[in-house]
Amino acid sequence: MTEPRLKHVQCLDTRGLHRMAYWEWGDPANARVLVCVHGLSRQGRDFDTLAQAMSDHYRVVCPDVAGRGQSDWLADPMGYQIPAYVADMVTLLARLDASEVHWVGTSMGGLIGMGLASLPQSPVRRLVLNDVGPTIQADAIARIGTYLGLPVRWSSLEEAADYMLSISQGFGPHTREQWLALTRPMLKTDGAGFTPHYDPAIAVPFKAITPEFAAAGQAALWRSYDAVTCPTLLLRGADSDLLTRETAQDMTRRGPMARLHEFAGVGHAPMLVVAEQVAVAREFLLGP
Repeated sequence: MTEPRLKHVQCLDTRGLHRMAYWEWGDPANARVLVCVHGLSRQGRDFDTLAQAMSDHYRVVCPDVAGRGQSDWLADPMGYQIPAYVADMVTLLARLDASEVHWVGTSMGGLIGMGLASLPQSPVRRLVLNDVGPTIQADAIARIGTYLGLPVRWSSLEEAADYMLSISQGFGPHTREQWLALTRPMLKTDGAGFTPHYDPAIAVPFKAITPEFAAAGQAALWRSYDAVTCPTLLLRGADSDLLTRETAQDMTRRGPMARLHEFAGVGHAPMLVVAEQVAVAREFLLGP
């Protein structure tokens, strides 16, 4: 497998500067740029399979959002929020000198993409929202909250992979080889063992969400979605507990009137590793 290039860009936050890492595939001179952004507790190497499949057409860029992967951890945990991530992506696009981009965002990465695509004069020309929408189910938030930021440590890759699988049933079926490939970048070495790759403090603003804040956030997300004008593909795990079918159908009728594609036997969220999932994203991104 071809390995991506690891690069960094400096971004501004409330306490100073932090470095955001990003993984780059394909021809660095290619003017066609595809940005792929991961979910809440994940990192950019989630997109290795999709990036390889698209790198013949695009310069593919897969950032590690601040606090994850190879990126710096923030001094202020309350900086781990969507508007700050959108600002970091604007800085990244300036570094890439990209006047137009296509965007694939899984869960949190989709919310970041939606925020960017809703801005006046946005550079986003095609948008793939992977199992996320403006209305996020409280049960899914509670489920994620049961493991996010916990102090865990594993003695081996296999042990870590088994644990990750236990909290990631919604990702759907993968071979053991595929699952190990998804697990390796999720780990940091800690002496003779491994710990999660992310700053546990990403859980601080997540767990501070109140019902009132969630309601206000939902209204703001729908305003953002309704402001998106580019062609949009909405992917949904048919068993998703985060994006309901009702919300997905609403998204096909308003805003950019997304094209909806559901994957059977998958919950939250399709990982875009299985050939069928890659093919659906590729057809949309490269289609007329």
